[in-house]
Amino acid sequence: MAKADLCREVLSLGFPAEFGELLAGELGSPRSMGRMTSYLRSVRPRSVEAIVDEMLAIASEAESWRQRKASQEAQASYNEWLRLRRRQGDDEE
Repeated sequence: MAKADLCREVLSLGFPAEFGELLAGELGSPRSMGRMTSYLRSVRPRSVEAIVDEMLAIASEAESWRQRKASQEAQASYNEWLRLRRRQGDDEE
């Protein structure tokens, strides 16, 4: 649904449907596509460059979020490992 909305909005701005498909493919997630669609509706950019710049910014923010979540999960696993190791050390005494 997010992809279809994005493609419709790209068409309404006078750009080819293939451009909307390309944007959707680069953004990947429905949330990112929704952000892009909102941008297109509110700003109504007239150049491909402006649209691509915003798409790159949205994709970069999404990737940063994914990396941050992966780092948090790794840190939580490491903390759990330390906690278990400490508990095992207490049990041996």
